[in-house]
Amino acid sequence: MAQQHHEMTGTGMGAGAAHEALAAHLQDQATDFLRSLRLHRESTTDAQGAEESLAAARSLRRAARRIGAALHTFRPLLDPQWSAALRPELAWLSGTLGQEHAYATRLERLLEALHRLSGPPQVPVPAAPVTSVASAARVTVTRTAPGRPRPASADDRGGAQRGLTVGAAKAAALLERQLTLARTRAHSTALQALGSSRFHAVADSVAVLASEVPFSGATDDLEQLAARAESDLAEAVEALPLGRAGHPYNAEALAHGLHSAESAPDAQDAPWLKVRSLLRLYRYAHEVIQGPASLEPRVLDASHALNVHREAAAAASAAAQAARTPRIAPATAYALGVLHADQRHEVEAARFAFQRAWQHETVSTG
Repeated sequence: MAQQHHEMTGTGMGAGAAHEALAAHLQDQATDFLRSLRLHRESTTDAQGAEESLAAARSLRRAARRIGAALHTFRPLLDPQWSAALRPELAWLSGTLGQEHAYATRLERLLEALHRLSGPPQVPVPAAPVTSVASAARVTVTRTAPGRPRPASADDRGGAQRGLTVGAAKAAALLERQLTLARTRAHSTALQALGSSRFHAVADSVAVLASEVPFSGATDDLEQLAARAESDLAEAVEALPLGRAGHPYNAEALAHGLHSAESAPDAQDAPWLKVRSLLRLYRYAHEVIQGPASLEPRVLDASHALNVHREAAAAASAAAQAARTPRIAPATAYALGVLHADQRHEVEAARFAFQRAWQHETVSTG
C-alpha cells in the first residue's frame, strides 16, 4: 500500500519567486545541455575520446530529461505552444541517446548472470554411514516408497550443472553477437540524430532557453503543481500489486515472458514502468523546489529498485528473444531458459525491494 507524503509544501513561495526558481532550474539545465554538446563535439576519436564522448552524451541526456520533466510538470506556467513543441523532441533525443548505453548494460548484466549460474558445481556432501541393518532397511524404504517423489541426487544436480555449463558458452556468444549488433546500430542512430536538422532545432530551442524562459503569464503555485506530480505517483503506487511483490516467486511472469516476442514486455511489468516514470517526474519536481540534496533516502532507494526492475525485465526479454533463434542447440536453449528465469527472479526481488523502500524499510537489491 502506498503512502502519500507531502514533503514539498510549506516553503511559502510566491508567484514571482516560483517563476524565478523555475527559470533558474531550466537555465541551469540548458547550460549543462549546451556544455555537454560542446564537449561531445570536441571529443577525439581515440579510446580516451570515446569515453569522453559517452560521458558527454550521458550528461546531454540527463539535462534533456530534466528539462522535459520540468516542461511536463510545470506546463501551466510556460508558454503552451513552445513547451508542447519542445517536450516530445527532448523525449526523442533522450531515448535515442540512451539506447547504446542500455544495450551495453544489458549485455554486461546477462554475461555476469551466465557466469554466476554456470559456475563450478558444489562438491556433493557424502551420505551418512549406515550404522545398523534397521537403518539400512529404513533408507531402502524411504528411497523406494511408492507415490513419493525421489529427491534430486548429487548426480542429477551435477548433470544439470554440466548441461548449463555446456550451453552457457554458446548462449553467451549468441547474446554478445545480438546485443553488440544492436549496440552498434544504436550508436550509428545516435550519431545520425546528433547531426540531423531535427537535433539542431532542439539545440537552438535550448540555447534560447538558456537566456530566456518563455512564461505563459499564469500564476499557478509551483508547489501545487509539484504536489500534483506527487499525487499521480501515489495513485499509481496504490494500483501496484504490492501484495504479490512480497512473494519470492511469480511463475505467471515467467509464463508471460516466454510467449511471443510481442508479449515479452508483459502486462505485469507495465504498471511498474509507469511508476518508475512518475517517480522520476516527482524527483525532478522536488529538485526544482528544494534541490537534489534534499531527497529522502527512501525515494532514492525506491528509484534504484525500479531501475533494477527495468534492467532485469529487459534482460529477461533479451534472453527469451535469443532463445527463439532458429536452429540453436538444445543446451544453448536450456542455458537461455535458465538465464531468463534468473532475470525474472531479479525482477521480483526488485519489486519486493521497492515495496520495502516505499514503506520506509531498507533492503538490498543486489
